[in-house]
Amino acid sequence: MEEDIRKYNDHAVTYAAIDIGSNAVRLLIKQLEDDHRPLFNKVLLLRVPLRLGFDVFRNGGRISDGKRKDLIRLMKCYKNLMKIYDVSDYRACATSAMRDAVNGDEVIRQVRKKTGIDIEIINGQEEAQVIYNNHIENMRDRRGNYMYVDVGGGSTEINLMVDGGLICSRSYNIGTVRMLNNAVTEGEWMRFRADMADLAASYPGINIVGSGGNINKLYKLVDRRDKRQARMHTSSLQALHDRLKEMTVKQRMDEYNLKPDRADVIVPAGEIFLTIATITGATYIYVPVIGLSDGIIDGLYTKHLESLAR
Repeated sequence: MEEDIRKYNDHAVTYAAIDIGSNAVRLLIKQLEDDHRPLFNKVLLLRVPLRLGFDVFRNGGRISDGKRKDLIRLMKCYKNLMKIYDVSDYRACATSAMRDAVNGDEVIRQVRKKTGIDIEIINGQEEAQVIYNNHIENMRDRRGNYMYVDVGGGSTEINLMVDGGLICSRSYNIGTVRMLNNAVTEGEWMRFRADMADLAASYPGINIVGSGGNINKLYKLVDRRDKRQARMHTSSLQALHDRLKEMTVKQRMDEYNLKPDRADVIVPAGEIFLTIATITGATYIYVPVIGLSDGIIDGLYTKHLESLAR
C-alpha cells in the first residue's frame, strides 16, 4: 500500500471524482499516464452504500440528521484519501436523491463547512451528458444506433447516438431506490415508455449499452454471456431476472453472494433494462465498465487541456 502511494505521488496529474448517488457514494481516483492522449490508470475506487435515497424517497423528502452526519464523515475520509494520493483536481457531484431532498442545499453547505468539499447538485440532463462525454471518443467511428442507459438509485439517464453522433440526452425520475419505495409516478412511467417507443420507431435496430453497478453485476450472474464483446442476450437477462424476483433479499444474498445493498436494488434495475429492451426490440445489452465517475474525470481532463491551450 505505501509503495503504491509513493509510486503515484511521483507521477504527474491525478484526478478524483466523487459520485453521491441515491444508493451509494463513490470515490474514483485516476492518474493520467500520457499527456498526449487520455490514457488513465485507475488508482483507487471506493463505494460506500450510504443510501440517501431511502431517506429522501421515503421520509418526506428530507435527508435525516443521521445520514447527514454520515455523509460528512465520509467526505472527511475521501478528502484525506485525495491528499494521500496527491490529487491535482477533483469534482464532487450529487444526483437524484440530493436533487429531490428539500434540505439538500443545507446539507451541502454543512459538508462544505465541515470538510471543505464543494458538492455540486447536477440535473438529470447534465448527468446524462457527463456519462456520454466519457465514451464519445470510442463511439465516433461506430456505425449504427446505440442507446446508453445508466440506471441509478433515483433516476435513469439515456443518451442516443446514431453513427457516432449524439441525438438526444434524457433523464427520468425512475430508479431502483425510488421503485423500492413506490416513489415513481405513473405519469413518469408513461413518459418513459412513450419516449422509448418514439425513439425505437425513429431509429430502428437500437443497441443498448448499459452502465451502473447493477447491470455489471447482472452481466456477471447470467448463465450465458459473450465476454469477447462484453454483452449478454436479453433472453439470458430475462431468465435471471425471473429467478431473482421470486427470491427474498436474503435468498439472493445467499445464492448469488450479493451484498444487502445490491440484493434489493438488482431486481428493479433488471426491470428497467428489460423494459427498454422490450420496447426497442434490442437483442443484446452491451456492458462495458462505464459510469458517472469516469465521465467526471474525463471532464476534469478536458478542463486541464483547455487551461494548457490558453
